[in-house]
Amino acid sequence: MASFSKILSKTDVKKRLTVPIKFLKSLPSFDGGHAVKFEARDEGGEAWAFQCSVRRRGHRKPVLTRGWKAFINSKKLKTGDKVSFIKCKNRATAKTSYRVLAEKEIKIFGAIIGYAPLYPISCK
Repeated sequence: MASFSKILSKTDVKKRLTVPIKFLKSLPSFDGGHAVKFEARDEGGEAWAFQCSVRRRGHRKPVLTRGWKAFINSKKLKTGDKVSFIKCKNRATAKTSYRVLAEKEIKIFGAIIGYAPLYPISCK
């Protein structure tokens, strides 16, 4: 199971989500192109269509573009909140699926003490 988690920056919330380059190998094949579409289910089972793209020249710098803003707005995420993507593989069918988890920042007296998931998540 491949995954990554990220504390959201201002750019992540306002424009696009920067994805760690190591997560690229967990996504469907780019087939020589610069973008790939994939679907991820959230904590409540809702499907979200995302597009991950890379620069055509120079450093690849993967980012989620299409579908990302709709997800951010739906979950009311802001700078400092956390998002996680998980690649799951069904052992019986070998089918690959993706999960996305949104977590809200928890602060007490201005200090961040942790993150609360909107719902629990699993690969099921």
